[in-house]
Amino acid sequence: MGIGAHWRAAGRSTITRGSGLSQQEIFGVLVLKRTCSSVCVASVGFLFLLGVCLLYLPDPLTLEPLVSEENSGATLLIWTHPFGRYRKLPDCFALYQIGGCTLTDDGRAYPQADAVIIHHREVASGTADLPQEPRPRAQKWIWMNYESPAHTPRLWRFEDVFNLTMTYRTDSDIFLPYGYLRPREHRTNGLQNRFAHPLRAPSRLHLLRPRLLAWVISNWSESHARVALYYQLRRYIQVDVFGRAGRPLPEDSGGSVVRLVGRYQFYLALENSQHTDYITEKLWNAVRAGAIPVVLGPSRQNYERFLPPEAFIHVDDFPTVRGLARYLLMLRRNPARLRQHLDWRGSYSVHQPTFWAEHYCTACRAVRRNRGRTDVVEDLTRWFHS
Repeated sequence: MGIGAHWRAAGRSTITRGSGLSQQEIFGVLVLKRTCSSVCVASVGFLFLLGVCLLYLPDPLTLEPLVSEENSGATLLIWTHPFGRYRKLPDCFALYQIGGCTLTDDGRAYPQADAVIIHHREVASGTADLPQEPRPRAQKWIWMNYESPAHTPRLWRFEDVFNLTMTYRTDSDIFLPYGYLRPREHRTNGLQNRFAHPLRAPSRLHLLRPRLLAWVISNWSESHARVALYYQLRRYIQVDVFGRAGRPLPEDSGGSVVRLVGRYQFYLALENSQHTDYITEKLWNAVRAGAIPVVLGPSRQNYERFLPPEAFIHVDDFPTVRGLARYLLMLRRNPARLRQHLDWRGSYSVHQPTFWAEHYCTACRAVRRNRGRTDVVEDLTRWFHS
């Protein structure tokens, strides 16, 4: 049992909910399980040729239309700007080549809107009310939430209210994660390439980065498992802490977490709570920066749905925090072993969706594909906490 097991609620399972969406273009993440003996190492090539395990996730940037473009436009009403921060609404066609979308934040458009996207925080906290019932015929309400279940209060109020869910979970009706990989050989069009960040294979300088381990954190809570992990880890290894809970980001980093982390060999990508598919920008910032992420979140198997198994180090891989620290120090002294955690990079690009422009446009496209759907989301609380 790994060290993370002491901080994680047991018995979680993933349930599958029918999305009503047609099959989207899928992208594969090559999964080659870690070998731990000389016999296994010798057989890697043979196993690779016989059969590698490809794990597929729906590609949120799939652009192939599933309905006719003619007379299929949709109006999407943004009920509240998330967290009360106004952002200019995007041009979905100019940015993502998603046509037929009219976005508005004008509440007077409610009677004509094909769908209303409602961010959980505002209606749960009482700073905004739900739209008035009865809703217009065939209008869809979309529940959008990118917080973990631990930070999603009063879900019970919204049972049998919404028609579609939009979250980071792979079994959402509208799936858009915090980030995902795209195989480099996956040639599509210039749009996807424009939003993807190619990852570089490790160079000699990459393997000899001057600093060891960083952690950027703004939300510090003594009750968080990640803080307990940090207190133990710092007993055995130097951890440079930045953010509101640590030192300010250096001026020469320009306030960029990615630029700062690019100076380090490892990065603590520790989530504030551990739930299915809750893998946030912390991981993807490390991937972009070329640092090896040390992760605390859902299970290793869950992370392997998004990344090759050698692309990260999971705290559950070690029975003790001391064992984790010793492993990081060993990699620091052994470039050949370190390279095993980085060689995969040359085959992928990483995409991090832009909050919230890409979410609105992705939701609008889903509405156009689900015109005949009027069923409601049942057991929202049970599903989201599963």
